[in-house]
Amino acid sequence: MKKPFIILLSLMSFYFSNAQTIAEKDINKVLSNQVVSWNAGDLDGFMEGYWNNDSLMFVGKKGVTYGYQNVLNNYRKGYPDTAAMGQLSYDIIHIKELSPAYYFIVGKYHLARSIGDAQGHFTLLFRKINGKWLIICDQSS
Repeated sequence: MKKPFIILLSLMSFYFSNAQTIAEKDINKVLSNQVVSWNAGDLDGFMEGYWNNDSLMFVGKKGVTYGYQNVLNNYRKGYPDTAAMGQLSYDIIHIKELSPAYYFIVGKYHLARSIGDAQGHFTLLFRKINGKWLIICDQSS
């Protein structure tokens, strides 16, 4: 009786560790797509990684902004051209599954710009919505 139970536990362990790997790969793909869009000067493409909802939350040096359109407007104001945007790169410091539907990410970003480089850290809360991993909360400093 023990052997089938051990096999079942092994299969479950494999399934759940594999599912986590798939989720992390999907989340990294979202972040990679954002970098490609940002570096092409495409803010609309960059925003595809965010939840298109009035409950999207962005926390920055000026406080909390709610809503997809408001976050996009702030990006457009703060980064009006490709010189201001520069070339984005990032490093993931920590990725943590909170549940099958939520991941918490900590990372650092760097903008290489002709007008002066910028860098900082970010925390992201990802949620799986309709089969897609999307940023529902972004805190960048």
